[in-house]
Amino acid sequence: MGFKSGLEECYVIKNHKKLRCGYTTGSCAAAAAKAAACMLLTGNPVEETALQTPKGILLHLLIEEGRIERGPDGSPVRASCAVRKDGGDDPDATNGILICAAVERRPEEGIHIDGGTGVGRVTKPGLNQPAGNAAINDTPRRMIREAVEEICEMHGYGGGMSVVISIPEGEEIAGRTFNPRLGIVGGLSVLGTSGIVMPMSEEALVESIRTEMKMLHAAGAEYLVITPGNYGETFSRQMKDIDLTYEMKCSNYVGETIDMAEAMGIRGILFIAHIGKFIKVSGGIMNTHSRNADARAELMAAAALRSGAGAEDARRILETNTTEESLDILAECGEVLYGKTMEEICRRVQFYLNARCKNTVKLGAVLFSSVRGKLGETDTVPELIELINTQTERIKR
Repeated sequence: MGFKSGLEECYVIKNHKKLRCGYTTGSCAAAAAKAAACMLLTGNPVEETALQTPKGILLHLLIEEGRIERGPDGSPVRASCAVRKDGGDDPDATNGILICAAVERRPEEGIHIDGGTGVGRVTKPGLNQPAGNAAINDTPRRMIREAVEEICEMHGYGGGMSVVISIPEGEEIAGRTFNPRLGIVGGLSVLGTSGIVMPMSEEALVESIRTEMKMLHAAGAEYLVITPGNYGETFSRQMKDIDLTYEMKCSNYVGETIDMAEAMGIRGILFIAHIGKFIKVSGGIMNTHSRNADARAELMAAAALRSGAGAEDARRILETNTTEESLDILAECGEVLYGKTMEEICRRVQFYLNARCKNTVKLGAVLFSSVRGKLGETDTVPELIELINTQTERIKR
């Protein structure tokens, strides 16, 4: 196995480290289809192919597992080959797998593109492709079509082509991706808007959040339950008064999630979040990853002071490493101060949520602790729960 790409000088610097770029499954599919078309029309094997990506970077990709099937007269009737995915230094479940393309002539004009083994099939509306289509997104489809058309023109072939993209390991790997949750069954999606993988790309994760929100909105949801991660999802299952049919995750991207909801026409969001995440939101921090900001102890101490805590208790809170430790100190200060501090935090969370969207989306939050359970909620939560539950009843009818 070997990689060749022309990306030797394409890298990004993150945390003082030089991280190598890679190329997308869409680039692999287009390069494999281009090479297979060339093999079909010439009858000769192809060891390497060049592919111009939408980002403007020219790739030179090695071809593996090339096969030419011939008819009784010896002329090629079908060709197939593969390109191995290289995600660079991006942590990617698809890194190193083969993306395959099989190409045949067809009597109808144009390039017909479909997915085979290991390529997912769309089953729900709201995604990049209509329900029933192979999960090969628009940009990869265009790249495949243009690559094959280039070969047809080069060799004077005016007929149509059938291109089937397959991923031998796709069905197994898909279980570790968002695909099952999004309603893409049977395999992976063929993705990529630029053709190039930027290492540790936040853009890809934000786009997956956008895709899931779009799917839920297309299913009729105007009000959503959103949790930052697994803790929130688990806790939400304990809240029997909330229908969770239209629930999704937003990771650390609270602000971006509100922005995309506003742009999409979502009318309301109920966040269910661990205090360790949303204590940051109480200070206006809308990306809760620790590398962006970690003011948990400071914000907890400030809320306690506003609620009547003494300087010594605030100092103890400032010395804590986790919000759970801070809650222990607050509990020692008595039930009244504990309750007032939670009310103060929730009030400030509500303020900054509203400020992000300028009150165009109805927002609210339930805050919880892994040890102490529910800690508090913003004043909009009862109304949001009613709207969410009514919505589900309406859609089910």
